[in-house]
Amino acid sequence: MSRRDGLIVGGGLLIGVIAGLLVYFGNPQNMGFCIACFLRDIAGGLGLHRAGVVQYLRPEIPGLVLGATLAALIGHEFKSKGGSGTLVRFLLGILMMIGALVFLGCPLRMLLRLGGGDLNAVVGLLGFIVGIAVGVWFLKGGYNLGRAQNGSAVAAWIMPLLSVVIVLLVILKPVFNADAGGPIFFSAEGPGSMFAPIAISLAAGLIVGFIAQRARLCLSGGFRDFALTKDTYLLKGYGAIFVGVLVVNLILGYFTLGFADQPIAHTDGIWNFLGMTLVGLAAILAGGCPLRQLVMSGQGDTDGGVTVLGMVAGAAIAHNFGMASSAAGPTYYGIIAVIIGLIICTCIGWACREA
Repeated sequence: MSRRDGLIVGGGLLIGVIAGLLVYFGNPQNMGFCIACFLRDIAGGLGLHRAGVVQYLRPEIPGLVLGATLAALIGHEFKSKGGSGTLVRFLLGILMMIGALVFLGCPLRMLLRLGGGDLNAVVGLLGFIVGIAVGVWFLKGGYNLGRAQNGSAVAAWIMPLLSVVIVLLVILKPVFNADAGGPIFFSAEGPGSMFAPIAISLAAGLIVGFIAQRARLCLSGGFRDFALTKDTYLLKGYGAIFVGVLVVNLILGYFTLGFADQPIAHTDGIWNFLGMTLVGLAAILAGGCPLRQLVMSGQGDTDGGVTVLGMVAGAAIAHNFGMASSAAGPTYYGIIAVIIGLIICTCIGWACREA
């Protein structure tokens, strides 16, 4: 095994183990580390939506951004750049989040659900691959949001500094409006009330962010690279994440094979499939999956930062407008949003082709 392959496989195994152990320390089952779910919880914790069961300032997310920043600084890769299709990327972030919340998980959680025996995630994976395939077709047809430009150092540090603010808020738990109970909000029940200790969560985020930046982890990018050049480098990393979390789940007794009664999941195959189709297509058009967007934002890429902010806005929209799924299945508004999202992404892919 080459040193390059050793980095992606070893890093993937460690991330899978970390995700499994975060459940042991208190995070929801099959949700040791989920970018979409944790951004949703942060949006709720900041009062951007009022779904009381999913409000918590998850330290894993700011930790991931700061870990990526540290890795980029060490590797001399921290650089301010952006300005490529800014508002389009913001919209793609919104749509990526809506698709993820209809499925109930990002691509990373999809793997963690697979590692916990949730067969609904197999359906999601198939939809994810279909969305990527459509996105690759647009790439081959000349899709391009334009060249990113070098920016100011101030812009590069915005997302890392916001991450520090989130960490301080979750530690200090300030009350800005005693009569309204927040913000900052913290769930008293449901998934938002289940969390690992702050120090463990933050350390996990730092490690995952560091590894993801050095290894260039991106699940949508893995399937994209395989489709375009038959390169399996990134796919090896995600295979390793699956193995790592599977082993931990088997050891700790968290593995339950089947479709029914899986934690924080539903069994509607059509919308598990199409929700992740939307995620895959939006990720290709935006240049990376939710994990990759956070890493990019941590290394000074403002395009990644804009996409992450779009995902936060998407989480607020999904819950405020009744689009997010539950264990009972997708909602009417969630179904409509996925259909509209797929149409919008198709229009973006078609319209943003180079002549």
